[in-house]
Order: sequence, then C-alpha cells, then structure tokens
Amino acid sequence: MRPLHPPAPDDSTRCNREQRVPRRVHFPAGLYLILDPAVASSLSLTDLVKAALTTGVRLFQLRMKTPHAGEFYDLAAQLCAVVRAGGGTFIVNDRVDVAQAVGADGAHLGQEDLPLADARVILGPDKLIGISTHTMNQALDADAGGADYIGFGPIFPTSTKEHRDPVVGIAGLREVRAKVRVPIVAIGGITTKNVREVVAAGADCCAVVSAVLAAPDPQAAITELIKAMRG
Repeated sequence: MRPLHPPAPDDSTRCNREQRVPRRVHFPAGLYLILDPAVASSLSLTDLVKAALTTGVRLFQLRMKTPHAGEFYDLAAQLCAVVRAGGGTFIVNDRVDVAQAVGADGAHLGQEDLPLADARVILGPDKLIGISTHTMNQALDADAGGADYIGFGPIFPTSTKEHRDPVVGIAGLREVRAKVRVPIVAIGGITTKNVREVVAAGADCCAVVSAVLAAPDPQAAITELIKAMRG
C-alpha cells in the first residue's frame, strides 16, 4: 500500500535514512498538536512546528483532507523531518500508506478507516497506532484490539470537524479513564479555560487544532495551554 505517484522529496524535506530506522516509539504526554492546513490558512506549518518544539510540544499529527496522495505525502515528508529533528513524535492521520512511506512514528485512524489489525500488519509492531473513539464500547474495543492510544471526544462542543459526534463531556472521559489501560488523548473544544479540568479527569494528552492554528499568536497560545495544563 503506497501513495499514488508521490513526489520524491530531497534530503532536506524528509526523514533521513537514519531517522527512518524502525524504533519502538515512546508516547509522550502533554499537548498533542494537530496540524491541519485547512485551519492554519496562511500560516506556515513548518514554522509553527519549529516554534511549537521550542515551546515544549513533542507530539504532532498531520491531518489533511485531500484526495491527492502526492500532496499529502509531500507535506508529511517535510513536517516529519522537522518534527523528528526537534526530538518530537510525528503521527499521520488516516493514511497508513503515507505514514509508512515517510517514516512517521505512527498513524491515527478513525472508526471508518483501515482496521487496526491491518494497519498493524503494514506499520509493524514498533509504530504507534491511535484510534478515534466516541463511546465506551469503541474505547474498550480499541484498547483490547492493540491500539497504542485512543483519542476520545469530543469533550466539549467543537466547530473544527464537519461531521460532529455527540459531546461526551468530562464525565464520559472519567468513565473511560477508569476502564482503559492505554493513554487517552482528549479532543474537542479544548481551550486554556477548560484544559486543566480535562487533565484532572484523566487525559494523558490534550489535542488541539483551532485553539492554536487559528490563534492570533500560535506560539503564545501554545505557551498558555501548556501553562494551564500544569495548573
């Protein structure tokens, strides 16, 4: 499984050969920054990643809704190199083929994406695979099925996603935390005003999109979110 006709990036825009050696990836706690070009607008994602790394972010996911595999591959290769050079962990959303091709640290899958078992066959045992979940049953299934972490939400109402799942709330997060063993990435409507409550409810990571990408000063937004998470 591979991207259709991906452009071949030069050495400055992809994970180099040494970086792409398989390794068991550590899952870092903290802020989980989702990189979405549709939300970032005119913002340079490369510059944002560099700023986020210096501010303390270690976990990044590229989410790009495009039918053009080559375009996705090109951006993923570029960002993967920057994240890995800065000591971060780079996850690709949906596209297991792109994650494998650029040497990403793992992939994140939705409920309607490639089955977890098949993704594991492609990526191998040393890569991270996360699963989006929105109910207790989905969370338990992902945990039992071998996911390295789960995304759970939306915790609060959000306008980022076009097709929105019902809000699970802080109570729902606490219930899932009590039942699953793997790390939980809470997502959906998280801001500086509520992030501490999310952490207190048991989230290992807090995923944000527009709270950073749509902020007037993204680096300042990251700093404030991290500060709020630590209480």
